[in-house]
Amino acid sequence: MPISRLPRNTPMPSPELLPMSSPPFKPVRTLAVTGGKGGVGKTNVSANLAVALSGMGQRTLLLDADLGLANVDVLLGLSPKHTLADLVAGRCELDEIILEGPNGVLVVPAASGRRHMAELRPAEHAGLVNVFNDLQRDLDLLVVDTAAGITDSVLTFCQAAQDALVVVCDEPASITDAYALIKVLARERGVDRVQVVANMVRSPQEGRNLHDKLSRVCERFIGDVSLNYLGAVPQCDWLRMAVQRQQAVVAAYPGSPSARALAEIAQRISRWQAPTAPRGHVEFFVERMLRQGAVA
Repeated sequence: MPISRLPRNTPMPSPELLPMSSPPFKPVRTLAVTGGKGGVGKTNVSANLAVALSGMGQRTLLLDADLGLANVDVLLGLSPKHTLADLVAGRCELDEIILEGPNGVLVVPAASGRRHMAELRPAEHAGLVNVFNDLQRDLDLLVVDTAAGITDSVLTFCQAAQDALVVVCDEPASITDAYALIKVLARERGVDRVQVVANMVRSPQEGRNLHDKLSRVCERFIGDVSLNYLGAVPQCDWLRMAVQRQQAVVAAYPGSPSARALAEIAQRISRWQAPTAPRGHVEFFVERMLRQGAVA
């Protein structure tokens, strides 16, 4: 069946009305990785964090949510038989799309060059989020690689995740677009906490300065938004070589500067707690949270 066309304000069922025949999976931590503009290394960060987390024993699912220009499968050297386009068209179920990548990471690939996927309606984006309620897999973490910009898909996937991570580079366009995205997330979607990773930096201090610069602008013009600095990824020839070989740098060259930095960020993420209750809007794996609350 095609994904359900659910509006953003679809009321959540009460725990006692949820079907209890499926296994009582625990809640899943969710992280949406975004960047405001293209070219900041967002997909590299998403893929490598997911591979690193899976290598640490975290059962991790990586969702390629760049619906029109997907490339997670290319980056990791995977050859999908089905993609999210097939799911939307009703040709397969979500579980049939999932591939296994390096370190055992699970990957939900999207299609590249499918204009209709880039033009899905807001209710269809919500439907993609809600279809994860039917996934019968025991997971610890979902990493969502979003598209660039401030389109509805980006905003919905960031709002539906427990945390939004913004990748930013030390260039004016990246900082400006990251600020614009954070402002829209805060004012239109109520996102008041954002994680920040500085990418392609020349030194750790440059990464810290970049976060501080973005944080000052947000504090001055947005107000109630907390920016948490997760770390910085240095410019690294090993990362470029890994991309050319269609491999994750954390698996191909684990001793390289970029791989070590990404592994440190993944370690911090691995310590985050899973959500304990829904927040009242469209969220990934919301039924697992409701069941957990009913059991508790």
